Amino acid sequence: MGEQPIFTTRAHVFRIDPVSKKNWLPSSKQAVNISYFYDNTKNIYRIISVDGSKAIINSTINPSMSFTKTSQKFGQWSDSKASTVYGLGFSTEAELNKFVEKFNEVKEATKGGPSEKGSGDLPNIVNSHVHHDRSGSGSSNDSSNVVMVTSAAKDSQLKYENDRLKIALAQSSANAKKWELELQTLKNNNARLTTALQESTANVEEWKKQLSAYKEENARLKKRTSDLESGHGESSLLQDKSDLQQQLQALSIAHKTKEKNSDSQVGELESQVSSLMQELEEEREKNRQKSQQLASLHAKLAGVIQQASTLNQTLGEQL
Repeated sequence: MGEQPIFTTRAHVFRIDPVSKKNWLPSSKQAVNISYFYDNTKNIYRIISVDGSKAIINSTINPSMSFTKTSQKFGQWSDSKASTVYGLGFSTEAELNKFVEKFNEVKEATKGGPSEKGSGDLPNIVNSHVHHDRSGSGSSNDSSNVVMVTSAAKDSQLKYENDRLKIALAQSSANAKKWELELQTLKNNNARLTTALQESTANVEEWKKQLSAYKEENARLKKRTSDLESGHGESSLLQDKSDLQQQLQALSIAHKTKEKNSDSQVGELESQVSSLMQELEEEREKNRQKSQQLASLHAKLAGVIQQASTLNQTLGEQL
């Protein structure tokens, strides 16, 4: 069956700086698949990680190895054969703990004796006794094993990425439909608001014109009212009538006391009185008409003022 993955997780991969032996150098730009592989033909375990087409971890586990957990999400182990120290950064402490647990299980499994070659089944790591092949033949076939492991790890990573992309695509499709509906709703609302704004703007302009016309009419009526109020009023007419009546009475008394006056003088006086009375009535009629016009103008002015006030209130609310 050859080498097969028995456990896979994801982490960021690092290697120790070969110069300083202190600083970590990143081997991957992002989290990649980290897999335990078991080769049932050689009874060996390896930790393999592939970034693109490059194998960034190829570490054969032996009983002398130990995995050290240096923080909640970071751990490391030393590989003397690869002459380096590998570091793994996990997204959660639980993932790191699972990796450590599997590392210890595999390490214990490498302590057992050799198992029969050619059994086509994967071992139970806890119960099986596997043998780590330290002979030179293992080193001579290392290149071909790396190619096979790289291919298997790459297939595993591609499957994982493919499933993740399918889920992301389904979510993106659902979100796209939702956003399309929301966008259409926003477009409809925007169209309605634009129409309402245009109508409101047109109404405001019309109300401004009407208000200006009402103001002009109001000013004109005020002027006419002022002109009428500056002339003779009703009180002036009544005073004139009273004066004429007093004059008439005075003339009558004078006529009675002056019986010696000639008939022609009396007739002339009566004619003058009659003429004065006629002029008084004509003047009174004219002033009555003026008073009616004045009252009508007052009523019209009050109506215009009321309309202007209502329009000002409405315009204030709209603006």
